Amino acid sequence: MHSFTFRLCAAAVAWALTVGALAQPTSEPNPSPATQLATIVVTPGRSAEPLADTLGDNSVIGRDELDTLPNGTLSDALLREHSIEGLNYGGPQTTSSINIRGTNSNQSLILIDGLRINSATSGNAPLGAIPLNSIERIEVVRGTSSSLYGADAIGGVVNIITRGDQDRPFSAYANAGIGSYAATQYDAGFSGASEGWVYSLFGGYGQSGGTNATKPSNYYYNPDKDSYYRSNVGGTLGYTWKPGQTLTVQSYQSSVNGAYDAGLPYFNDRGIQTVSTNMLTSKNKLSEFWTSTLRAGFTTERYQTVNAGAELVPSNPADGKQHFETRQSQYLWQNDLKFSPTQSVSVGYERLEQSVDGVLSNGGYPQASFVNYQQTARSTNSLFGIYRGTWGPQAIQASVRNDNNSQYGNFVTGSLIYGLSLTPQWRATVGANTGFRAPNFNELYWPVTPFYAGNPLLQPEKSRNVEIGLRYTTEKTQLSLVAYRNEISNLIVNQPVLPGDAYSPYAPINIGQALIQGVSLFGTQRLGRNTQVRGSLNWLDPRNAETGALLPQRAQQVAKLAVDQAIGAARLTAEWYATSERKDTMSGGTLGGYSLLNLAGSYPLSPDADIQVRWNNVFAKQYTLIQGYNTLGSNVFVNLAWRM
Repeated sequence: MHSFTFRLCAAAVAWALTVGALAQPTSEPNPSPATQLATIVVTPGRSAEPLADTLGDNSVIGRDELDTLPNGTLSDALLREHSIEGLNYGGPQTTSSINIRGTNSNQSLILIDGLRINSATSGNAPLGAIPLNSIERIEVVRGTSSSLYGADAIGGVVNIITRGDQDRPFSAYANAGIGSYAATQYDAGFSGASEGWVYSLFGGYGQSGGTNATKPSNYYYNPDKDSYYRSNVGGTLGYTWKPGQTLTVQSYQSSVNGAYDAGLPYFNDRGIQTVSTNMLTSKNKLSEFWTSTLRAGFTTERYQTVNAGAELVPSNPADGKQHFETRQSQYLWQNDLKFSPTQSVSVGYERLEQSVDGVLSNGGYPQASFVNYQQTARSTNSLFGIYRGTWGPQAIQASVRNDNNSQYGNFVTGSLIYGLSLTPQWRATVGANTGFRAPNFNELYWPVTPFYAGNPLLQPEKSRNVEIGLRYTTEKTQLSLVAYRNEISNLIVNQPVLPGDAYSPYAPINIGQALIQGVSLFGTQRLGRNTQVRGSLNWLDPRNAETGALLPQRAQQVAKLAVDQAIGAARLTAEWYATSERKDTMSGGTLGGYSLLNLAGSYPLSPDADIQVRWNNVFAKQYTLIQGYNTLGSNVFVNLAWRM
């Protein structure tokens, strides 16, 4: 995208964000119910607090916003947020990833109901396996958060809260939809609370005929359509056996089975991503100021590929198959001490046990099992403390954490954020924090092959982040400006084992350093009773600190703008997204910038039923996220939603 064009678009977004804030109408209508109710979050400080009181760069994607994305993906929802970009290899069924504030995808921690789901083999989370119909809300924390959550939170934290409306005696919902590429989606669920019991149960199934994931220029090109189907089921059962004493069981499982291209047209190559979480929580109010939380959680993340030529050509055996599985047991004892309405402390102990399993084979190479790794398990014992306090216009959140890992030893991280309310509307913040990313098992112990070998001597990546912010908030307006600087050392990079040898296998080593600097402007503005404008501008300078080269797959400028409009009973949304050019990882070339327009709308058919329509990529823009891989063209999805 030409720089002049992008600057013009950026100026339009900035104008939309600021003019409404500075030119308030003399008489304001009553605020909507959504603005009257405080949004409560748990992720920024590991305990419940109003979003407006948090000091960092935090946000929430609520169920109302997710409803505008029928048949959308988790990546689709996150990409509407500022300071987040994403990639996929040719469709929602393929490997997807996000980066927060320009960090790598394995440098951000992904949680489901507070349990980490990042793979211990690749470091990434199975985003494609988590449909939006299973999510109640998504909490996003931008900036290094290792002093709260330990390893891998260099870029930030995304906490996915699964469904369950437990503030009513009983509620239920159902959806049925159909769209482009022969896509269908069905889901339903119910939840409620009665006589001390809380419960929820939900599930869904969807499929699509898909599009071709690869371009003819791709070595793995296969001129077929890459279909997929996905399913999910989850539920909660809790009981308050005495005032302030609650025991809760939660379970969730989701998977996506999708085709991908491995090069031969008669192969039915498929990748299967699965994630499951199971958790038991006891929350006990031990006194007026002391609440204890005990939790045992277990997650499994599995990625399996099958190169199934034998399915169509019996005389040709399957070229190869592999699976990678991560099992994580997570135990927590957290104590929240509230000494006054403005002073609180949280202290806790956490234990993480990780184990991996898998089999890999490819073509003529012999099958290798993970039992050949030097290690297939590791554990981490952690102690943490968090202080939150306010004195008049001043506020502080301070945290420190010690992680002791059986593989790489002891690691201490800390964070300090200070906020000052300049007026009832304006607040300034400044913060500094440290973080780290633990090397994954692939980087440490991958068996020696002709292409790659692990390095058991790797040390964790380390980061030092500082940021300043300015926030303006009224009943109808929110503006936020944040500038940050994140220095990452001990960066793990792949280099040839034998420099100068074109056939040398690669191995990871700790030599890299990265410097990521950025500025983000975000805002929302209500215009009268029926219109709301949302938008963001992001400027990013992500560089290799040793060479000065730009880091790949990061756009230096991104603009996002959305307008929500009510016309009678109808609700309409227009979304515009524009990004500058990026450097491609594989080819080293430049991928052009692009802009997209999406439209969405809903209309009530009855008090309990709505018809929802979404039209993505209205102008059928052709663009590239990864060299050699396609992106979706113009597509439409229609959904019938029922609520009670």
